Amino acid sequence: MTDVLVIGAGPAGLMAADVLSAAGHSVVVAEAKPSVGRKFLMAGKSGLNLTKDAPFEAFLNAYEEAAPVLRPMLEAFGPTQAIAWAEGLGQEMFTGSSGRVFPKAMKASPLLRAWLGRLDAQGVEVRTRWRWIGGAYRFETPEGVQEIMPKVCVLACGGASWARLGSDGAWAEWIDAPVAPFQPANMGFEVEWSPHMAKHFGTPVKNVELQVGANRVRAEFVISARGLEGGGIYAVSRMMREGQALTLDLLPDMSLDAVRAKLAKPRGKASLTNFLRKALKLPPEKLALLMEFARPLPQDLASVIKALHVTHLGPRPMDEAISTAGGLRFDALDASLMMTARPGVFAAGEMLDWEAPTGGYLLTACLATGRWAGDGAVKYLSRPPAA
Repeated sequence: MTDVLVIGAGPAGLMAADVLSAAGHSVVVAEAKPSVGRKFLMAGKSGLNLTKDAPFEAFLNAYEEAAPVLRPMLEAFGPTQAIAWAEGLGQEMFTGSSGRVFPKAMKASPLLRAWLGRLDAQGVEVRTRWRWIGGAYRFETPEGVQEIMPKVCVLACGGASWARLGSDGAWAEWIDAPVAPFQPANMGFEVEWSPHMAKHFGTPVKNVELQVGANRVRAEFVISARGLEGGGIYAVSRMMREGQALTLDLLPDMSLDAVRAKLAKPRGKASLTNFLRKALKLPPEKLALLMEFARPLPQDLASVIKALHVTHLGPRPMDEAISTAGGLRFDALDASLMMTARPGVFAAGEMLDWEAPTGGYLLTACLATGRWAGDGAVKYLSRPPAA
């Protein structure tokens, strides 16, 4: 009999397998896709943001209502430990100006290769194209339906975004436990653009402040054919998803009075667009957004430039989101992340009901919960047999 079955070969599942195999247990990792860590590798294509170098309390608070339950896990494996872990796998790390931490190689593939090498040396068996179909660990495989009966199982099945990379949320249908509805997180928002916006598709909008409720974020975003995307939008996406309005300060370094003063100067024969471009140094993409969302232009144009109301059709589809909110609820788990209704079954990673912003928070918590579940499973396996 196999000691441990881990379902899902993303960061959480591989971390649980690492902990359990290092403790001397035989581990089989079942992965539905032809290769492991697909979302991890995709996230690292533009630079693997492993974690965020920030004071612990500030880091923890980014998880909002999930912070209390995640606290012990992140205290055990937070930003400092994540950096040390990557360095232990031979990856030199650096911290960017925003506090985000990356491998110097930038890509995820060298880190993943080193990690898989260690897991192989510890005897972990990885079975790809093994898709869990429910029941007592039944799998569709290239050799037909197979079944495994482990002593313990760690579920690390992912959320419900990027189905092509393995996270489709299908497990929620047969897990027989309370699951909070999935919602997109860190996603773009759909806008039905006027034809004149087409020439700006793919253009980044820089030096802008996004305001949602009392929250103000200075960050750039991208005008895409589908709507608004990019880091600035992701930073406020949760509040927008919950129905709060987005406004843009197109000139965050200039006061409202200063904008009004510049607009009060004689316009002469210049068109309004040329006048705005010259008087306020507004680049074409900001002028386009102003014309898109503010027409007919009001008399007090300065107030609109400083608080441009953005209309949209809601979040882009969940499968396009970087991550998801919702998942297996924590009240279905004990303090070790074991399911209370299924002794010996643990859960970790994005399949749990927590949400994190971009910037290293998602990956760090996936690793932390995988480690925590792995430690819990080690302790469960070490219990004396029942009399």
